[in-house]
Amino acid sequence: MKTARIVVVGSALVDYTFFTSRFPGDGETVVGDEFLTGPGGKGSNQATAAARAGGEVVMVTKLGEDSAAGVLRRHYETEGLDRRFVYSATGVATGGAAIEVNRERGENRIIMIKGANERLTLDDIRRAAPAIAAADILLVQLEINLDAVAEAMAIAAKHGVRTVMNPAPAQPVPEGFFTGVDFFTPNETEAAFYSGLPVTNREEAVAAARRLLELGVRNVVITLGRAGALYVSESEVHPVPTPPVRAIDTTGAGDTFNGAFAVALGEGFDIVAALRFANCAAAISVTRKGTSPATPRREEIEALLRQSY
Repeated sequence: MKTARIVVVGSALVDYTFFTSRFPGDGETVVGDEFLTGPGGKGSNQATAAARAGGEVVMVTKLGEDSAAGVLRRHYETEGLDRRFVYSATGVATGGAAIEVNRERGENRIIMIKGANERLTLDDIRRAAPAIAAADILLVQLEINLDAVAEAMAIAAKHGVRTVMNPAPAQPVPEGFFTGVDFFTPNETEAAFYSGLPVTNREEAVAAARRLLELGVRNVVITLGRAGALYVSESEVHPVPTPPVRAIDTTGAGDTFNGAFAVALGEGFDIVAALRFANCAAAISVTRKGTSPATPRREEIEALLRQSY
C-alpha cells in the first residue's frame, strides 16, 4: 500500500477547553468541572488526523513567538509532522481558541482568535511550493488569510495535485474562490451558508450540494454528524452512514474526518471507501475529549471499519 503524501496549509491554535453540564446564559457564571489545554486549530487538527491515519504530512502554518507556540512545535515533533514550513511571526500571539463543551450533549461553542495565522504570506506559501507539487493531496481550510489559501490552491492546480477544501469557518469569499476545488467538505451549517439553502435533512442536503457544484467545485461531501456523510457529484449521490457511538465531545470531529479522508484519497480508495474510513475516524474522535489529542490512529480506524461496514 502506498503512503499518502499530504500537505496541510492551515491554522494552528492552542485550545483552552472548558467542560460544563450546561452552557451559561448572558451575564451568567456557570461552574464547570474540567479544563484542558492543548494543540488545536483546523489545520493542525487535520494534519494530526492525517498523520495518525497513516499519511506522510507536511504542515504549513505560522506561529507567534510565545509559550503557546512551544506547545504546538512539541506536538508536531511528537506526531512526526514535517515542520520545514512552520514559520514564526514577531509581535503577534499564536492563535487560540476558547471552547465550551456541554458534557450532557457533547456539543460545543467556540471563540477563535487567528493571531499569527493571519500573517501567513504568499511568500511563505511559495517557499512550500515544492512540497505541494510533490503531494498526493493538498488539504486547506479558511482559518488563515484567504490570499494564502488561494496561492496554495493555485500551486496545486499548476502541478495537478488534487485538493480537499474544508470551507470553515463559514465566511464571505471572493467570487470564483472555490472554482476547481476537487473535494469541498462543508458541514450542514457551512453548506447552508454557501448554498443559501436550508440543510436540515438528507433531501435538503442533496439540493444544497447541487447548488454548491455550481460554485465550480468538482465534488461535494457534506458531513452530517450522527447521520454520517453525503457525497454528491454531477452524476452521483452517495449517502454514507457512520457507526453509532456515544459522543462525549464533538469538538474537532470534522477535522478528524477531513484528515482521514485526505489520506484515504491519497492512498487510492474509491469515494465510498474513503468516506467510510473518514466516518470511522471521526466516530472514534467524538468518544474522547479534546481536538488533536482525540484523533485515532490507523489501527483503531481499521478495527472500527471492519466492525461497521
